[in-house]
Amino acid sequence: MATTASTAAVTSLASVTLEVADLPSARRFYRAFGVDTYVGLRASEAPSTGFRGFTLALTVSRPSIVDGFLGAAVDAGATVLKPAAKSFWGYSGVVQAPDGTIWKIATSEKKDTGPDTREIDEVVLLVGVEDVKATKEFYVGRGLTVAKSFGGKYAEFAAGQSSPVKLALYKRRALAKDLGVPVDGTGSHRVVLGGTAEAFTDPDGFAWQPAA
Repeated sequence: MATTASTAAVTSLASVTLEVADLPSARRFYRAFGVDTYVGLRASEAPSTGFRGFTLALTVSRPSIVDGFLGAAVDAGATVLKPAAKSFWGYSGVVQAPDGTIWKIATSEKKDTGPDTREIDEVVLLVGVEDVKATKEFYVGRGLTVAKSFGGKYAEFAAGQSSPVKLALYKRRALAKDLGVPVDGTGSHRVVLGGTAEAFTDPDGFAWQPAA
């Protein structure tokens, strides 16, 4: 979609809505997981197979909190895609919710310095795209402000005052590899991004709608 001077600016991501097949079950899961205040839910039967092209990432302060969120997710019905483990970057694990959404919980710390407080420092909607630079420019043209950028590999936008979730871009293939899933996927992304502008779709097929 071309961006013109008359296009209403988005300025920031205001909300994230997951489209789920079983709304009551999804509500129960996200309450138990402890992230229900960060995402909205709505019923959808849109066909979707394989990798949906995004993940929601929780950044927390220490490994015990990573373990706490992963345990809560699994107890509520999530599937482990990557068990929690130390890496060069810190400590993290990946799970897939019963509705199909993939969640990564991570900390830059490798040693515990306290108990599991279940506190979240940051939530990022990480979108897998074919061309990070092109999609970044598309969003800059729509009014978003770049907070971090690493060439054609990663871009992160500044969060709005009303949004609990940041938007970031990552190469689709690299994102799938990081999450431990095959890159292939078809059909709906099963996520709707809320903004301050009119409805539009980005170059990778992610739909935006005016936030409620």
